[in-house]
Amino acid sequence: MQQGRAEIIDQLRRDVLVQRFSTPRAKLLSNVRFEPFSSAFHANQFPLGAIHEFICSSDETFTASAGFVSGIISSLMQNNGVAIWISSTQKMFPPAFIQYGIRPDKIVFINHNKPGDILWIMEEALRCKGLAAVICDTRELSFKQSRRLQLATEQSQVTGFVLRNKPRMINTTACATRWLISPAFSRKFQNIPGIGFPCWDVELQKVKNGKPQSWKISWSAGHFNHVQEPAPAITIHQKKAG
Repeated sequence: MQQGRAEIIDQLRRDVLVQRFSTPRAKLLSNVRFEPFSSAFHANQFPLGAIHEFICSSDETFTASAGFVSGIISSLMQNNGVAIWISSTQKMFPPAFIQYGIRPDKIVFINHNKPGDILWIMEEALRCKGLAAVICDTRELSFKQSRRLQLATEQSQVTGFVLRNKPRMINTTACATRWLISPAFSRKFQNIPGIGFPCWDVELQKVKNGKPQSWKISWSAGHFNHVQEPAPAITIHQKKAG
C-alpha cells in the first residue's frame, strides 16, 4: 500500500513539473494570430504545435509555398526565435528571407542528400522545445510518417511545415492542414513601375476543426494582406442619333 502511494505521489510531482514549464509557452504561442486567413481556423487561431502540409506540384508552386511559409514563421520567430530548415534540394537562398523580416542567421539549414532520412531528421528536430519552427521539403509523406511527426510536435509544441515537392500521389496524412499555394501576379505599390510585393493564390484544402477556404494573399509591410480583386470595368454604349 505504501509503495503504491509513493508511486502516485511521484507521478503527480512529474505532472506538476510538466505543467509548470509547458503552460507559459502554450500561452505565448496561442497569442500568435494570422490575418487575413485566421477566420478559417477554430477560434481564429492558426494551429500551432501541429504539422502543416503543402502540396507543390511544380517548381513554381514550391517557390510560392516557401515564400508563404516564410511569412508564417516570421511571426513565430519573433524575439530572436530560431528555426531549422531541412532540405535535399539546396534551393534555398538565405538572403531572400530578409524581405519577410527573418534574419538568415536565425535559420539553421540542414542539407541532406538521402530523402529517406529527411523526415527522421525533422522528427528529431521537432523534439527540441527551444525551436520556433521546423521546415522540411520532401517528396512523399505517408500517414504513418505524418503521425510520428504530429506526435513529436504535440509533445514539444514546435510547429512543423512539410513542403511536398512534386509528390507521386496525394494521400491521406495526419497533418492539421493541407495547403496549395500558387504564384499570382504581384500588385504594384502606388503605381511605381517594377516588381511588386509577393502575391499568391492560397487554397486551404483541409483543416481540422476549421473551414477550408481560398484567398488571394500578398505580403507587404511585414504581414499578410488580403488582395481585393479590381471591380470589372463597366462599358456604356451610347446610341447614335439619327
